[in-house]
Order: sequence, then structure tokens, then C-alpha cells
Amino acid sequence: MTRLLVGPFNRVEGDLEVTLDIADGRVASAHVNAPMYRGFEQILRGREPHDALVYVPRICGICSVSQSVAAARALAALGGITMPANGQHVTNVILATENLADHLTHFYLFFMPDFVRPVYADRPWHAEAVRRFTPQTGEQVRAAIAARQRWFTLLGTLAGKWPHTQSIDPGGSTRAIDAAERVRLLARVREFRRFLETRAYAAPLEQVAALDSEAALDAWHHGTDPLAGDLRFFLTVARDAELAALGAGPGRFLSYGAYPQPDGGSALGAGVWHAGALSPLDPAAIREDATHAWLRDADGPQHPRSGVTLPEPDKAGAYTWNKAPRLAGEVVETGAIARQLASGDPLIVDLVGRHGGTVYTRVVARLLELARVVLMMEDWLRAVRPGEPFCTPGRLPDEGSGAGLGEAARGSLGHWVSVRDGRIANYQIVAPTTWNFSPRDAAGRPGALEAALEGAPVREGETTPVAVQHIVRSFDPCMVCTVH
Repeated sequence: MTRLLVGPFNRVEGDLEVTLDIADGRVASAHVNAPMYRGFEQILRGREPHDALVYVPRICGICSVSQSVAAARALAALGGITMPANGQHVTNVILATENLADHLTHFYLFFMPDFVRPVYADRPWHAEAVRRFTPQTGEQVRAAIAARQRWFTLLGTLAGKWPHTQSIDPGGSTRAIDAAERVRLLARVREFRRFLETRAYAAPLEQVAALDSEAALDAWHHGTDPLAGDLRFFLTVARDAELAALGAGPGRFLSYGAYPQPDGGSALGAGVWHAGALSPLDPAAIREDATHAWLRDADGPQHPRSGVTLPEPDKAGAYTWNKAPRLAGEVVETGAIARQLASGDPLIVDLVGRHGGTVYTRVVARLLELARVVLMMEDWLRAVRPGEPFCTPGRLPDEGSGAGLGEAARGSLGHWVSVRDGRIANYQIVAPTTWNFSPRDAAGRPGALEAALEGAPVREGETTPVAVQHIVRSFDPCMVCTVH
């Protein structure tokens, strides 16, 4: 048995370390360390509730809108405030803009460049990978960066700026849009659609969204040039590199539901998917276990509404600042794959039924979600009624509590707030990477990534195993969101 420390990981902000025990050329066990402590949960205590809308976007410069939306929902629940339909549609467009930009960035800048590595130089697709995905200079990388820049101009109109947007309120969106602006916004969404249809898919979005099984995906893949478009290129690489057998997660998937609708439903469903079936979500069953975190755990696992975050850096047996969230005592995985399963998407249901949650199925789920949500964004913008309210004003009580649950690009995000005497008494955040990159709990069960890394191949002489890189990146970590 040999031990290998992998990290920091680059391409985002890097603060992740993974300790691997290796036996017979494979990972026998993994311990995942989030080495950076933030302190946002303590910063918020004692402040006025609305101050959360200023502070929490600063948690992250990648998914700041997601934090804003979760905070606004928690305050809305605290005050019993309901958004008007226009506010729902615009908030959804703002959040979807960020989420889809994250999907685009993940695929073109974080995930696919690993296939440019010399370790794949003998593969028949390697030269094409170099041409498309070499960082900074690859043809598709450069096109994706340009498309991303243009895409974010949506938020200039809707939210004033990005990141750290301040137009999101518990009652909706504080930035109303008129009919002419709606036309310009639709034009920008359609410009992004053209990039996806020409570069990413080489096919209409509707065609991609309609794929309903692995057989249909395979037929679509080989129905024309199997390298036409970057999704087909990924499928070619995935088959050759056997990504469908790499990085199997816990098999239980959590979604809070994404993009609430005026009728009370969500555009992407909520629930817990396990063993081919969807069951209702019970948020009361969430507990955070700090057994192996450098945080106090004298009272045992706590629900976030009553949880505490008190550093204990010399604690015996701890190896990360991250708590271990569990749902009814079980390890779960969250992300685009969970949202698509909870929505009953037939392609992802079929892929997961055949392969489980793996590197292959996680990436396909994100690319499918790109196509599906762009189509939804067009519908939400068309549903906006200029001249009608975009925000419901409301006062917050001096006493009470609320929870804001939603979906960031990387998965389920929850904010829990308690207010006493008009001030925040407690604020707890459980981010997607908190779930996916959690340590072992009191029972010794590894977190989702820790379990997914077990069995990963390690080639002779590798100090940064490429298989480990693929697995880690398939979860798309955002470590600054993890520990507060």
C-alpha cells in the first residue's frame, strides 16, 4: 500500500487536496480535504436579515447568483413573501444564465482539457482533442470563452452586473424590464443557442433534448460524422476511455428542484432518486455530521436550522474543514444528473440505469441540461408581462426562521436563517460541494467523491493520476462554496 497526496487542483481556485491509498494499481481508499476555512456563517450573525443579500453573493465569484437566490428564498420564507409571476420568470433567467455559463465553463475549460494530456497521445482522437481543447489556444475553447462573455451580457440588463448581483430580492426582481428589453434578451439567448447548435451539438437543441435512451444517443452519435460537434466528440472519447465505468458514486441522488414556476411546480423536479425510483424529499431529514471536520461536534449531527460552525483546528481524527451532510443518514450525490433524474428525463434515467452515476453520465447530464434549459429560458422571457409587477414588497419579522432551497449548477444549495430581536441569530449554508466532497461520517461511510474514487486506476509513475482528475472534475468542485 502506498499513499499519494493529489492537489491542489487547478483551473478553478485550486484549494482541494485528495489523499489516496493505492494498492495493486488502484485507489483503495480516498480522503478528501477542503483545506480553506471561510467564516461566512459567523460573519452573518448579529446582522440585519437583509444584510445576507449583500454578504452571501461574496461567498463565490463563480456561482454568486445561486447564493443570492438561496438567501432571498430563505428571507422570503421568513417573511411569508410570495414573488409575482414576472419576478419568478426573471429570477429564473438570471439564475439559469449563471448555471449554464458554469456548465459551458466546466466542459470546455475544466473537463475536456484533460484529454489533451500526453498520456493519451496514442489514442486516435488525441490530435483532434489538442486542436479543440488545448487551454487558451484550442479552437473550441476560444469560441466557448467568447460565447460565455456575450452570454453574461444578459445579466447587465437583468441584474446590473455579475458576479455579486444585487437585483434579487425576497419579493422577486428589483429590475423590471420593458418590451424592447425583452426582445433584446431573447436575441441574446438565441445567439447562445446558435453557438450550441453549431459548435457544441452540431444539431438543433430540440433534437438533443428529445434523445430518450442510450440507444437513441448512440444512433444520433453515429448518424453523421461521430466527431461533428463537441458532444459527439465527447461520446467518442468516453467510449474509448471507458468513462462509463469510472467514478461510480453512491447511487442515491438529491435534487431540491430548480426554477420554481408561478403554478407552484418547478421546471426541473425535486426528490431523491434511488434504485430506479423517485421518492419525495424530506428536508427535515438533513443532518450535518462534523465527526471528521475541524469543527465542534459535541452535540452530534445537527440539522442546519440549529447547526453550529465553531472551529476546532486541533481536533483528533479530523482531516477537512467540510462537514458531512447526510439525508436520513444516507450519502447522496447532487448535481445536474440528480436534477435530470428527478425530472424523469428518459435519457438520463436510461443511462443511470445502465451505468450508474459515473464520469460519463455526469457529463452527459450537464450537456443535456444546457440544451433543455436554453429552451426553457426562451419560454420564461416570452411569459414576462411588461408593466405588471416584478417584485412584491414585504417586511421581515423580528422573530422567526426560514429556509431557502434551490439548485446551483453543481447541485443542491440550502440556506437556513434564524432571526431573534430583528437580527440574524444563526445562518447555516450547505452547498453542493459540501454534499459531494464530504468526509466520512461517524459511521465511517465515505462521502460521494471519496466513494467514487475507490477503484480508480493509477498508472505506473503517475503523481497526478489522470483517472482521478476525470472523477474529481466530473463533480465540478467549487471549493470556496464548501466551508463557511
